[in-house]
Amino acid sequence: MAFQKAVKGTALIGGGAIATVFGLSQFSQYRNKHGTFVHVQAAEAVTVPIKDRFPTREQQILALQAGEEFDVLVIGGGATGCGCALDAVTRGLKTALLERDDFSSGTSSRSTKLIHGGVRYLQKAVMKLDFEQYKMVKEALEERANLLQIAPHLSAPLPIMLPVYKWWQLPYFWFGIKLYDMVAGSQCLKSSYVLSKSRALEHFPMLRKDKLVGAIVYYDGQHNDARMNLAIALTAARYGAATANYAEVLRLLKTTEPAGGKARVCGVRCRDVLTGQEFDVKAKCVINATGPFTDSVRKMDDQEVPNICQPSAGVHIVMPGYYSPDNMGLLDPATSDGRVIFFLPWEKMTIAGTTDSPTDVTPHPIPTEEDVNFILNEVRNYLSVDVEVRRGDVLAAWSGIRPLVTDPNSKDTQSISRNHVVAISDSGLVTIAGGKWTTYRAMAQDTIDAAIQAHDLKAGSSKTIGLQLQGAKDWSPTLYIRLVQDYGLESEVAQHLASTYGDKAFEVAKIAQVTGKRWPVVGKRLVSEFPYIEAEVVYGIKEYARTAVDMISRRTRLAFLNVQAAEEALPRIVDIMGKELNWSEQKKKEELEAAKKFLYYEMGYKVKSDQLTDRSEISLAPSDIERYKKRFHMFDKDKKGFITILDVQRVLESISVQIAENTLHEILNEVDLNKNGQVELNEFLQLMSAIQKGHVSGSRLAVLMKRAEENLRQRVVIPVDRSGGGL
Repeated sequence: MAFQKAVKGTALIGGGAIATVFGLSQFSQYRNKHGTFVHVQAAEAVTVPIKDRFPTREQQILALQAGEEFDVLVIGGGATGCGCALDAVTRGLKTALLERDDFSSGTSSRSTKLIHGGVRYLQKAVMKLDFEQYKMVKEALEERANLLQIAPHLSAPLPIMLPVYKWWQLPYFWFGIKLYDMVAGSQCLKSSYVLSKSRALEHFPMLRKDKLVGAIVYYDGQHNDARMNLAIALTAARYGAATANYAEVLRLLKTTEPAGGKARVCGVRCRDVLTGQEFDVKAKCVINATGPFTDSVRKMDDQEVPNICQPSAGVHIVMPGYYSPDNMGLLDPATSDGRVIFFLPWEKMTIAGTTDSPTDVTPHPIPTEEDVNFILNEVRNYLSVDVEVRRGDVLAAWSGIRPLVTDPNSKDTQSISRNHVVAISDSGLVTIAGGKWTTYRAMAQDTIDAAIQAHDLKAGSSKTIGLQLQGAKDWSPTLYIRLVQDYGLESEVAQHLASTYGDKAFEVAKIAQVTGKRWPVVGKRLVSEFPYIEAEVVYGIKEYARTAVDMISRRTRLAFLNVQAAEEALPRIVDIMGKELNWSEQKKKEELEAAKKFLYYEMGYKVKSDQLTDRSEISLAPSDIERYKKRFHMFDKDKKGFITILDVQRVLESISVQIAENTLHEILNEVDLNKNGQVELNEFLQLMSAIQKGHVSGSRLAVLMKRAEENLRQRVVIPVDRSGGGL
């Protein structure tokens, strides 16, 4: 009854306010309906032919070296840079793109994975009567609808719950979320709604129950960010753009105008990172779309130009899927320090983040233990006391650098712009900076519009609204069924391929290896608990992957989902890539080490492994110490004080269990803190203490030894796959 009264009160309180913006809503709906018609027109107006296949990287490098002048040359292969290339090439402009690392290797692959307008920005727009913030939200909501339309295989609507713990917050949040729906107009994904406490707990059973009043659920979009970025790049390549990753810009080329003697940017000197070969690429217009590295390219143009980028680091963590429902996210609107935290299901795992703190610009941002613990503490505040939020359940962590900018065109150059900024230097360098993932297409459109005007290029209006991306054309929600029926793939693998490659999933299925089993017929997995298969490595090379890091982080998303699983898959990935790319043994070794270093520093393996070191304290009760000593001595029959692979094999043989020797090496190495090839009693007690404190979970050695102790009497097979949780 109290809940019903609150909802009625909410309607009365919010009704008057919503009535005042009803006219705006009607205008928005008119514009959106008109916009839908424009969407169709824009996509159908593309006259540039699209190729069935994109060129190889080698062909793209040759096109760049051919000496012909391009109309537009984009520096940067993130979402915005690739968006600029696609926008330019579909207008009929001769287009090139250079990326010194891999497509989406920076911020574009390290996002919260949301396609959203920004609820918090709308709140600020209303509270501060800031029309610029309102326009930014409006634009983002329009772009959200477009992105969901042009890449339905890589994106989908996601309901997000906003739990309410004080009665007065219910009308406040309800009004804000309803306004969010209204600003979206006819492009609102689904109408938001209010849930009672009991219904909220049905949808999100992990939620903290005490003092919960109810919840509000609204809809935003979610996507696979790195794959979306790649789809934009591949689509641009199919339309004829000469795009190349691992092509580093060394300096800008300039020419002097005959008339006024003014220096103008006319191209770049670049280096093929893979071969070391240097060459010039000439262009009428050069676009700087380098995100956090905006200022480094601007200073190539003018050493005296002031910095406009104010980088901010955002850390995310990934936890097992059981921390959240399969299809419901959570928004913490006000954390302990005023930031916003999202808690979202993604790729059958759970993402939590993000933080927001000043940082230096670096190509290799590293998540800190402080940020990881901040996120974990905020998660604990919203989850039930029955759910133990353990540090050991952090499977991966990463930091992304958000390139906030000050507007060089503004009188107040110290004020940070929440929107994107397009600036043109005296020498004609076009810079696009700021903005957000969701609005990449609008940013690209504004950039190319400015480039056309500044450089007098002959081209029409943008044609990317409604333009389908790589894999979208013949995709349908049931496409995976054909993959299962036609090729004999596992259902989980088929669903993964369909949602990753869209209608190009059949090309991956065609090259999938026969398993030799009754089922599945084809599709050998890289690791047992994830649906990634070996054929994706071969196909990933066609998609311009050239390093093992490309494969584990951006062609597949293993590194972002589970660093240990990614490390396990690395040897096989390197073997396949080595065969396809003719790597020497030394090159394969270098790739393996580089990928492990990437996992260790950039994907949170270091902060995870630091939870168990040779300096870890042993905080166990005397009774627990005796119990664990007995378990240890069951393996250490000779009382040596340590156990080796031979000791483990002997115990397993006595209960008729066989485990491959290389797997046993991996299991012991996880606990062998001083790396001397054996696990000492002290190391084992440190492990058990860390498990009890929640710092470590999923230790295969701990699981194996506990089960072996039990199974010496019962003789039951011991599973050795990584556990999703602790003991």
